[in-house]
Amino acid sequence: MSTSKEYLLFVLEQLREIEGVSHRAMMGEYVLYYQGKVIGGIYDNRFLVKPTASAVSMMPDAAWELPYDGAKKMLRVDDLENKAFLKELLEKMYDELPFPKKRK
Repeated sequence: MSTSKEYLLFVLEQLREIEGVSHRAMMGEYVLYYQGKVIGGIYDNRFLVKPTASAVSMMPDAAWELPYDGAKKMLRVDDLENKAFLKELLEKMYDELPFPKKRK
């Protein structure tokens, strides 16, 4: 199952006020970036983020889920209505994440 356009638009609307958020389509799903770093993505109508120490700390009860077969588990973000929480989450995760590797 792929992510619906409606769910993508809903998540992007929740993140709209956070400067530096972008996305890229990838095989029916979407990779999310914050200021150039991959923070997670939208997979099968689920917003999943990388399990950084700050993300785990902010969401200790979050479900650990596979975005797709063969991938590492990520944290499911369920509190999508709380825009202040989402902003804090992305800001805290930022320093813990690497920049994507340059393509040759």
